[in-house]
Amino acid sequence: MVGNITAKQEHFINCELFERYSGNPIITADDWPYPINSVFNPGAVKLPSGETILLARVESRRGVSFFNVIRSQDGLTGWRIDPNPAMVPEPDIFPEEMWGIEDPRIIYVPELEQYAITYTAFSTSGPLVSLALTKDFVTFEKLGRITLPHDKDACIFPRKIGGNWLLIHRPETAHAIDTYAGTHIWLSYSSNLKNWTATTPLIKARMGSWWDANKIGLSTPPIETPEGWLIFYHGVRNTAAGCIYRVGAALLDLDNPKRIISRGKEWIFGPKAPYELLGDVNNVVFPCGHTLDENSGELRLYYGAADTSIAVAIGNINQILDWLLKYGDRPMRRMTDTIQQKIP
Repeated sequence: MVGNITAKQEHFINCELFERYSGNPIITADDWPYPINSVFNPGAVKLPSGETILLARVESRRGVSFFNVIRSQDGLTGWRIDPNPAMVPEPDIFPEEMWGIEDPRIIYVPELEQYAITYTAFSTSGPLVSLALTKDFVTFEKLGRITLPHDKDACIFPRKIGGNWLLIHRPETAHAIDTYAGTHIWLSYSSNLKNWTATTPLIKARMGSWWDANKIGLSTPPIETPEGWLIFYHGVRNTAAGCIYRVGAALLDLDNPKRIISRGKEWIFGPKAPYELLGDVNNVVFPCGHTLDENSGELRLYYGAADTSIAVAIGNINQILDWLLKYGDRPMRRMTDTIQQKIP
């Protein structure tokens, strides 16, 4: 994939492992049946029928976000927008949704025989993580908040590990800030999907001039592979001209995901196309969903481009795993890496 390289060249690998679909952006506000400001940051899932579902964040001209289902048979063309919103803020029932709902991430949970949707609810006290369930993407059951403010960029692992559910998220509590300067990815445990405890740091934002210094967060849901849990995360680089949102990758141990097997040193996808460089928020690629073809290994990232439209990037999961295992950072194993969390 990256060819034979010398030790000196390894530091400068060009590792963008995704190609943009030639029809990007695949969905814009101009496609909508009524006036909206923008559509972006979709969760994604491929149904057993082969149909691709996007649960997209739609921002109204008021500035408040809600979710809408968008469907395609091939996942690239012929998108059909459901005529009515799938989920809207309901502050009378769920006060934490006062200022909108944002950035859904979707997993199928065999144990529940349902799809679980983690999303950001924007409360008057700040963002937090909420949970909803659906079997058909027609009716949705909101279960309410599962974290306190300030928290976002969250997803549940699709199966229990060590007898517990695991949640990847990005809390911004005083404790997190005091303990580790910056904003990082954390891991929490639950026996019931409601109460999350034993919160522990998972991936720390790097410091200094790194592309993912000071602020990182989960992108798409974790993917179970024979090599480990593959996760994509966004890193935010602060520059004199503003922030740049790029995507990197890491691999976690299958049986104990708090142990990092490998973490990419460089970003693998970043803003480059005009629709990613200029929009409501410039210089942003922000994936919240993916689909995977188990036979071919084709992996599609569905992402928000500059907080304005939806686009898709296509890669191969085997190439990504190969790159991570060959060229990623492999943290030293700690004694606590072998200890499973016990939840009362």
